[in-house]
This record gives sequence, structure tokens and C-alpha cells, in this order.
Amino acid sequence: MSETVQVMSQVALPHDAKAGPTKAEVRAVTLSKLGLRPSDHFVDVGSCTGAVTIEAARRVARVTALERKPERVEVTEQNLEMNEYDAEVTVRNAEAPEGFPEDADAAFLGGSRNFEAVLDCALESGVDRIVMNVARLEVAGKAVEAFRERGILDEVVQLQVSHGYDLVGATSFDSQNPVYVVVGRRDAEGLT
Repeated sequence: MSETVQVMSQVALPHDAKAGPTKAEVRAVTLSKLGLRPSDHFVDVGSCTGAVTIEAARRVARVTALERKPERVEVTEQNLEMNEYDAEVTVRNAEAPEGFPEDADAAFLGGSRNFEAVLDCALESGVDRIVMNVARLEVAGKAVEAFRERGILDEVVQLQVSHGYDLVGATSFDSQNPVYVVVGRRDAEGLT
């Protein structure tokens, strides 16, 4: 039995939002933890460059990207134009939880601004899967506690990505800051 494998091109991000996009390796883990389904409506809170929006748009039916900074909305839109995807994508210039759709299935929180209000709004709207990526340890602790208080804390993953580069004919590594991936699900049994 042969299986057809769809290979998507790498995400093209020729436009910069002066805030680094979520790195490809972190996006892969993030989207895996979200368990996106083809019929899902996905919300990207804090779209920045649109990297997560684009990756999700290749997996789901609809995507709503929220971004509070007009210049980053423009960057998200420009980067969307440079990539292939099949989803219906809406980009909104709004500070979440404003603009959060009422019919979303899954959400990604790429920033920590207003994250507790966004969590509450997402849960009220019926979202059953939420992932928040955090680079600062203090915020990670607050996020874990907020997810736990709402009964949705499923998992916390700490990622450290390093990329190799040539150093005098040998390979050395340049590491990125660690990222904490806080995973929430309505049916979470908590950390074990």
C-alpha cells in the first residue's frame, strides 16, 4: 500500500517585524502539542511575523491572527502573501482578547501581554487546546500557575535549540534562548 506524503515548503519570512519569529523547531513542537485537525479554526494571538499563522494555515480550515501593532499586522500580511496554504486566513489589528473569535478550536499565545484575560476569553469561547510559548522564566511560572488554576495544565516542555556553524573548519553551536511551551487542554489530567 503506497502512501502519499505532502511536502510543504519551508515558511518564507522575507519581511521582519523587529521581533524574532517563533523558530522553526519551536513551531514544530508547538503545533504538534496543539494537535491541529483539518477542520479546526485556529487563533494565533500575537502573530508578529506570521510564522505560526502560516504553519497553522497549512494544517487547518481557518486561521484568525491577532496582532496589536499595526506594523506587525502589515508584516504578517506580507509574509502570508509569500507562502502557500489552503486555509481561510483573517488578520486582525487588535489587542487580545479583543477580536478573539467565538468559534475557535485551538489557540496559540505567542506573547505574555494580557495572557490571563486571553486564556479566560479562549476558554469561554470553547477553545479546547491552548499552547503558550514563553522565553522568560518568571512569566513561565505565572503561565503555568494560570493554566493550573483554570484546570487546563497538561504539560510544560522546555526547549533549547542550537544551530551548528563553522568555526575554523569544525562545527560549533550557537544556542537560542530556552523556550517554555505551556500546554493546556480542557481534558487535562494535570502534570504527572
